[in-house]
Amino acid sequence: MRPSLALPALLVAALACGRTQSESHGADSVSVSQVPPALPPGEGRLAVPGGTIWYRVSGSGPATPIVLLHGGPGYSSYYLKSLEALSDERPVVIYDQLGAGKSDRVADTALFNIPHFVAELDSLRAHLGYAKWHVLGHSWGTILGLEYYRAHPDRVASLTLASAAIDIPTWEKNVRRMITTLSDSAQRAIKAREAEGNFAAPDYQAANGEFMSKYVIRTPPGPDIDSIFSTYNEAIYNYMQGPSEFTITGTLKSYDAKSFLPMVKVPLLYTVGEFDEAYPPTIKKLAALTPGAKVAIIPGAAHITSWDNPVENTRVVREFLRTVH
Repeated sequence: MRPSLALPALLVAALACGRTQSESHGADSVSVSQVPPALPPGEGRLAVPGGTIWYRVSGSGPATPIVLLHGGPGYSSYYLKSLEALSDERPVVIYDQLGAGKSDRVADTALFNIPHFVAELDSLRAHLGYAKWHVLGHSWGTILGLEYYRAHPDRVASLTLASAAIDIPTWEKNVRRMITTLSDSAQRAIKAREAEGNFAAPDYQAANGEFMSKYVIRTPPGPDIDSIFSTYNEAIYNYMQGPSEFTITGTLKSYDAKSFLPMVKVPLLYTVGEFDEAYPPTIKKLAALTPGAKVAIIPGAAHITSWDNPVENTRVVREFLRTVH
């Protein structure tokens, strides 16, 4: 079901959160001589297993490129466009994962898995001619970014995990607690409709909108909403996440990468909104498990920090990248 236009916050609900699996997790080495010359700035499309993906490269500065991984799964990169301001110092790559945004729309659930998206991302790196790049993921994109690093550590200069969703069991506990801060009517609707499995009910959708306005996006971005609506693939979100941020029934429900964090060897920045459903205390605990990790809390922002406080969000990422040699 398409989210109601009367509830604009719902359109960010998914932002919570050609190889086999064994191949995508093999971290073979790569050198500059093994990749083609870097492509110039501009838009393009790349064939990947299952279809083609859209991408855009902005900027051509001398610093190491950065790729932006959007959330969902099933939303588009559109809400991350404020981070293209980083292109005055380095190439910035923004792209839509297969099935979402301007990339080919697909419904084959065999493609809705971490190994596919990891392989897709590395195909884009090779196509663009980068031996190594910085990786910034938001929400579900933090899972993709961390798993990409696990598979190809030699191809990652740094990681930025924005509103990290890399411990879904803890995420679920946090958002269930956040439900108790909603209105009594919203809490009753969630309880009743979850019991029925009726997530299209207007009162459940209204409760979802109330949750979103507190913990996902506090300042809806006007016309940008239409771009998100028109490119949303609900099938991917429902399959991997579930019907909402707090009713988690999808394939990512048990995902937990905490045990891998002590093995991260590249500089890592965690960012989180002051009112983020990702929950700042949880992000601080994740950072404590990650050697040398930094944490930045974006004031006044909920989950979509790039919309709620784009200036500060871009500033902290820029400053972090400048520290990485």
